[in-house]
Amino acid sequence: MIRPATPADVPAIHAMVRELAEYERSLDEVRATEEHLHEALFGESPAVFALMADNDEGEPVGFALWFRNFSTWTGTHGVYLEDLYVRPHARGAGHGRDLLAALARICVERGYERFEWSVLDWNAPSIAFYKSLGATAMDEWTVQRMTGDALKKLAAMADEAAAH
Repeated sequence: MIRPATPADVPAIHAMVRELAEYERSLDEVRATEEHLHEALFGESPAVFALMADNDEGEPVGFALWFRNFSTWTGTHGVYLEDLYVRPHARGAGHGRDLLAALARICVERGYERFEWSVLDWNAPSIAFYKSLGATAMDEWTVQRMTGDALKKLAAMADEAAAH
C-alpha cells in the first residue's frame, strides 16, 4: 500500500535513507538526523514530501522523497524524486513501481509535465527497471553540484558584488 508519510514515519525514513546511502557507498556523507527530516517534511513550511510503501503487515518497506521543481520551457511545475528506496527483503513485490506510479499520478493530476530523478551510472538493475517503465536517460545532461568550501566561496562573491 502506498500512502503519504506521517510524522510517525520519520524514524523509518531516516533508517532507510541510511540504508540507501550504504548501498550507494556514501554512508559517511549522511548528516541528516531524524529532526532534520521531521522539520523538512512536517515543519511550518514543508517543501519536500514523502510517500511510504507498506507491506501487507503494515510495515514500512520503502519510501519516495520528492519536491516540486519548475520548467521555464513548459511553464509548469514537475516532480523531482530525490530518493526512492525499497528494503532488500521487500523488493520484487511491486513497491518501487507503485511508489513511482503514485508520483506519476500526482504529476498528471496537478498538470505537472515532468517527473525526473537521478540514478548512479553503475546501478544497472535500477536503470533497467526505470527503462522498463518508459523512463529515458538524459545522457546529454550532467548533474552539477557545489558544496562545502566551493559553495561558501561563491556565496562570498555575492556579498562582494552587493558591496559595490
